[in-house]
Amino acid sequence: MTAGRRADARTPSPTETAARRMLDLLAADSPAQELAREPARSRAGGALPADVEWIEETTEVALSVRRVIDQYRRREAELVALFDTAGDLARLRDLDAVLRAIVRRARTLLGSDVAYLTLNDPVAHDTFMRVTEGSVSAAFQQLRLGMGEGLGGLVAQTARPYASTDYHADRRYRHTGTIDDGVSEEGLRGILGVPLRLGEEIIGVLFAADRTPREFTPDAIALLGSLADHAAVAIDSARRLGETRTALARLEAATARAREHSEALHQASDAHDRLSKLVLRGAGTDEVAAEIAALLGGGVAIHDTDGSELARVATDPVTPPPASLDASHTEGRAVHADGVWTCAVLAGAEPLGSIVLTGRADLPEADRRLFERAALVTAMLLLIRRSVAETEDRVRGELLDDLLAGPASSAHWDGGSLTLRARRLGLDLARPHAVAVLDCEPALRPRLAAENARTARRLGGLAGTRHGKTVLLAPCDRPGTLARDLAADLARIIGAPVTVGAAGPGTGPEYHAALHAEALRCLTALHSLGHTGSGADIADLGFIGVLLGDRADIASYVDRVLGPVLAYDTERGTELVRTLHAYYDQGASLARAKDALHVHVNTVVQRLDRVAQLLGPDWNTPASALEIHLALRLHQLSHGTPGH
Repeated sequence: MTAGRRADARTPSPTETAARRMLDLLAADSPAQELAREPARSRAGGALPADVEWIEETTEVALSVRRVIDQYRRREAELVALFDTAGDLARLRDLDAVLRAIVRRARTLLGSDVAYLTLNDPVAHDTFMRVTEGSVSAAFQQLRLGMGEGLGGLVAQTARPYASTDYHADRRYRHTGTIDDGVSEEGLRGILGVPLRLGEEIIGVLFAADRTPREFTPDAIALLGSLADHAAVAIDSARRLGETRTALARLEAATARAREHSEALHQASDAHDRLSKLVLRGAGTDEVAAEIAALLGGGVAIHDTDGSELARVATDPVTPPPASLDASHTEGRAVHADGVWTCAVLAGAEPLGSIVLTGRADLPEADRRLFERAALVTAMLLLIRRSVAETEDRVRGELLDDLLAGPASSAHWDGGSLTLRARRLGLDLARPHAVAVLDCEPALRPRLAAENARTARRLGGLAGTRHGKTVLLAPCDRPGTLARDLAADLARIIGAPVTVGAAGPGTGPEYHAALHAEALRCLTALHSLGHTGSGADIADLGFIGVLLGDRADIASYVDRVLGPVLAYDTERGTELVRTLHAYYDQGASLARAKDALHVHVNTVVQRLDRVAQLLGPDWNTPASALEIHLALRLHQLSHGTPGH
């Protein structure tokens, strides 16, 4: 049976053998060249012409199958590349990386020597090289193409794909020296360009190019177009992502600013509440200044409108720079100059004073607002203080009017009631008090009255205006010193001479009317004597004061003029006073005086030398002699003693 089967076996014909071989080659994915050799191989094997013809036809069919397989594979590779590109876009993080990947895939899929991508510049109205792959020319990589120039400019302008088999020989495009030089340096011949389209907008061009002439197939053009669509999506996505990131960054920055602003407002509001509670609780400028210094971490000084210091914490004495104070008043803001921050304290447009902050070279916006809030609270404090002071000054002024009217003003005048009213204001009328009457040039009298009221509060006295003159009642047992101090201090403050006449001291409300009258006479005398701008009491005016004083203290006057001489006589039993009487009674003649005294002339000279030592070397000048002679007479009258 085996032999029979061998006998029945048939030898394959040449056509069958050739067909089997071609199927094997297709299954082995052999190149098309191997398939194309089959007819020649059959002829060499002695196949009949009819068989060779059949084999040639079969070979053509096999080559066609091979082309279809290659096309499917190419399509598969293209689809994979497009799918990968879409995946890259989905994971988009870096636009440059995505564009480089697209250009690289375009070069690979189209098998081109070079691939590149240009983008349109809407500002310059041209298109510029963005990404290249396979390029070796720096000039080519930096090309810019005007709209309509070269193949790329034409694609960007018309939004249509263009292909050139040999660019330099192609006259369809407007050639320029710059573009042609760049293309020549790169060595490009066959070029394909397709538009990057976003809706109706063309944003650039994607290219594939060879360094040899090339005819680009419709499949190649379609493939490059698909990649260009992906590139356009990538660019649009990147733009939108960039815009989103920018918007988010701006939103975050705005949120941070809003948060900072909110925190600053909260801090300023909290500080404002703390300062306001201090003021409403009755705190003074010292406490408010201390709180401001603690809040801002610096030194603080608060000044009145005239520059006088009201409070100072953690800083040396400092004066607000005039230019800074004016600028702060005008702008309503804190101003930094000369190493300090200055803020005007205002009630509307009315200046109430200033705050100076030291030790803070820089002041962030939040702290600056806090400093300005502190100025508002300080304004509230000063307004309250001024309102209280004005009310208190009015009450004190009414009390002063009643005291200076005196018992003679009304049958119902009640000294005890006045004492009680004074006690409620913190005044003890049982203590010695002096009355001062002050005057200056008419234009400055309102300012003088205001400063006098401030002085009264400082001294614990009363201030007011009576008969057009400013009056002060203050605890004092040395009215002359008070008058001189007032004249000097107030003249410095208002910048003009201030004349002050004083009288006192007096104890009890019934004396104050007389003291006021005496102080007024003293003021009048100072003006009459040409002593405007000075201060004095009746005693300081000497014998004129004795003449002017309704309640002249003769003993005090005599003691002030002759005290040393009287004491010397008392202690040593000498006769200096008797010698002075004789000397003046005899017309200041030594010879007649020694006869009146029945002593030698040298004795008179020695006694008068002792008087000069006790009363001063100018004792015998006309003015002093008049004072001494009057004091001698008053002493004689008050003691009933003979002059000699």
